[in-house]
Amino acid sequence: MAIIVQKFGGTSVADVERIRNVAQHVKREVDAGNQVAVVVSAMAGETNRLVGFCNEFTVRDESEYDTVVSTGEQVTVGLLALALQEIGIKARSWLGWQLGIRTDSTHSKARIEGINAEVILEGFTRGEVAVIPGFQGVTDEGRISTLGRGGSDTSAVAVAAALKAERCDIYTDVDGVYTTDPRIVPEARKLQKVGYEEMLEMASLGAKVLQTRSVELAMKENVRLQVLSSFQDTPGTLLVNEEEIMERRKVTGIAYSKNEAKVTLINVENTPGVAAKIFSPLADSEINVDMIVQNVSEDGLKTNVTFTVPKTDLQKALEALDAAQKKGELVYGKLLSDSNVAKVSVIGIGMQSHAGIAQTMFSTLASKGINILVITTSEIKISVLIDEESSDDAVRMLHAAYELDKKPKRVE
Repeated sequence: MAIIVQKFGGTSVADVERIRNVAQHVKREVDAGNQVAVVVSAMAGETNRLVGFCNEFTVRDESEYDTVVSTGEQVTVGLLALALQEIGIKARSWLGWQLGIRTDSTHSKARIEGINAEVILEGFTRGEVAVIPGFQGVTDEGRISTLGRGGSDTSAVAVAAALKAERCDIYTDVDGVYTTDPRIVPEARKLQKVGYEEMLEMASLGAKVLQTRSVELAMKENVRLQVLSSFQDTPGTLLVNEEEIMERRKVTGIAYSKNEAKVTLINVENTPGVAAKIFSPLADSEINVDMIVQNVSEDGLKTNVTFTVPKTDLQKALEALDAAQKKGELVYGKLLSDSNVAKVSVIGIGMQSHAGIAQTMFSTLASKGINILVITTSEIKISVLIDEESSDDAVRMLHAAYELDKKPKRVE
């Protein structure tokens, strides 16, 4: 018998009827003769409600925060176990601490360090479906921990790796991974297969289908992931190693993110260690920096440094840089910021072997008068920062320019 891990997000378990629908998905795998572990999120909106309770208090104790917000998943696992029993499926619910889902002690954004798979496997021998809460675990000190937003995807992949599952199915409110957001480009095409590296870039650059950490873990542990819909009985998208993809494509997809803000420091002293002086205060404030561009003056004495941070962290970033200047740790002439920007990215493993990808991107944007503010590249992606109001047009034009609405050729 194959071991299958299924994961259902908040919209899939939003109410009792949807939980009953999830039970039918589980039943199909059980009827097919598979051993099944199910990982579930809290009901849609429940985690936000619990966070709201915590925010009513003036103190912030991360371990107590985790105790509160982890309860959403406890409700869901119990209800799904009842729904399975109602249709004749033997099932029991577990909590993270009961399964020994061990994490580090970084409360509210912990990382999984190990899972006691034996407990789940013993349940399989009794014919049980294991219903497991996503998002939560337990520290070495015995405190409940949570993995941060989207952590249930990571929980599911970790369970699949620990069980050496044949596949991990991620059920969401979309039916797969598309060449870009179908809400912006109706011609966007669902991908039958996508490589781990490409999906990692797409997830990190704005595609909301999978959480970045879950893709990283799946690639590291070689877990086959499938993304499919809870509400439609259609094939999904399979995440695999690149060599399993038999379709030739230069570009796989277009991703975008509107949660971007641009920061520019003018007339920074161009001395050794200046980059560390700029980015250390941001790191200390737990702000992720993405795109970085440095322009040195003609005489080499001054430099302008431009970088991007999440729009939600812009104010915190400005305060951190201002505080560093007041302490004399950082010297600059002027601090500029712009939150009306967006990042648009072209992604594809084929970039490694095909020339002209960048030229197509730049000429396409130039043809419509879209100005590029910042550019960054890797082996399989090119990202540009542009005005936010132009982002939807940019996505549509680039999708057409790379002919992503057409089916790629098969490798001969």
